[in-house]
Amino acid sequence: MNVEKVIKTKKNIQLESRTIIHFMLVNNKINKSISNTFKPFDVSLQQFNVLRILRGQNGKPANLSTLNERMVTKMSNTTRLVDKLILKGYVGRIICPSNRRKVEINITSEGKKTLKKMDAAMKKTEKSILKNMSERELEQLNILFNKF
Repeated sequence: MNVEKVIKTKKNIQLESRTIIHFMLVNNKINKSISNTFKPFDVSLQQFNVLRILRGQNGKPANLSTLNERMVTKMSNTTRLVDKLILKGYVGRIICPSNRRKVEINITSEGKKTLKKMDAAMKKTEKSILKNMSERELEQLNILFNKF
């Protein structure tokens, strides 16, 4: 990807700026691909992330702070994400009778079933996004990302 071509400039861009612009362009491309992947399921990447976290709880309920801590994209609207997933039947919420502020969230069997389909779609998207990179290049890229 030629940064100058993409942003339509004839100026030579400094290395640091070029690198940051590359990151932003790659991020945009990845986000668009992932959004398109989840469109048929009517979920966002963040909702997908919540479902994966809940599945990883292996039947144990999670509270909102657990979900927030484990989210890839940190955000303050986890309650809204959970509410949307409840409406779709993918998660359930239980309010503790002795402490009404304590809310526990579980993934439903419908959520698990749909998540399995989303996993397959996501795997295809990942392969498509990374198709031009070898395993060695991916390992090197991850080493570089770890420097952040």
